Amino acid sequence: MRTRLTTPPLQPLLTGFRFSYMNQSSRQTQQQNDFSIEEYGAKTSEKEECEEQLLTEYATLLAFYLTSVAVLTGIAGEQKRLPRKFGALDIALLGIATHKLSRIVAKDRITGILRAPFVSYVRSAGAGEVEEEPRGRGFQRGIGHLMSCPYCMAPWCATALGFGVLFAPRVTRFFAGILVSVATSDFLHRAYAKMEKE
Repeated sequence: MRTRLTTPPLQPLLTGFRFSYMNQSSRQTQQQNDFSIEEYGAKTSEKEECEEQLLTEYATLLAFYLTSVAVLTGIAGEQKRLPRKFGALDIALLGIATHKLSRIVAKDRITGILRAPFVSYVRSAGAGEVEEEPRGRGFQRGIGHLMSCPYCMAPWCATALGFGVLFAPRVTRFFAGILVSVATSDFLHRAYAKMEKE
């Protein structure tokens, strides 16, 4: 008598394999497409620093910035003020002026009165500058982060100067020239102090 080898039907095996594969891929897709804000700090070891990220407040500040830029760009376009290109001298002027203006707003001892509602004084940083840290909660703290950081202030200052060149070019170039002169003076003071030490 001949024994017949029975093989398990392939259809249930394929169905089971396909089902487990689809489950796994859908789980991976869900993980990849998780847009929740809670996932923002899921992998960091710097939990305390991550909790300082005021995402709602930053989103509001960013929305205000983008709306202002869009409105001003629209007005400049209607008045045909948008230049076809910026010259190298304008870019250099605005770049150095932005550097100095952002440091004046964020670090200068004299402008501390503007930052005082949003920051706490920490110590003197030398050369007429101070070190401060944001205080409070919510928007107070968010604005404190913005105003105490020259790198964060730079885009806002550059935007103000850029639109100044469009709407009031002579006045803006005059004040930008003053800022460039002060920045140049700062570097010369530092170079002189370094030479004296040597």
